[in-house]
Formats: sequence, C-alpha cells, structure tokens
Amino acid sequence: MPKLKTNRAAAKRFKKTASGGYKRSRSHLRHILTKKSSKRKRHLRGTTMVHDTDVNRLRQLLPHS
Repeated sequence: MPKLKTNRAAAKRFKKTASGGYKRSRSHLRHILTKKSSKRKRHLRGTTMVHDTDVNRLRQLLPHS
C-alpha cells in the first residue's frame, strides 16, 4: 500500500485544534485594502473555525494531522 501524502497547500492554511476541529485565517486581507473600511479589516483579523461541512474534506487532505 502506498504512503498517504499530506496536501502541502492545505497544511500551510489549516491547523488542527485539540478538540479535533480545524482553524483557518480569514480571506480578503492581502491587497486592495484602501477601499475597505477599518471596521471590515479589523473583523478580518484573527482566526476562525472551519465549517462542519468541510471538515471531512480536510481530513482527507491532512491525513496525519
């Protein structure tokens, strides 16, 4: 049986939490920031959890996490 490979793109974007969920950073904060309000940019900071419907897909991409 071949080895299971980790999807490296997903490994750089998602981290597994102790309770078994996955955390992710929010999008839309890389460029074109001048037209976005301060409130919008402030709410895009930090991390949030991956939605439950996407967790099974992430488990396939990150088999060793």
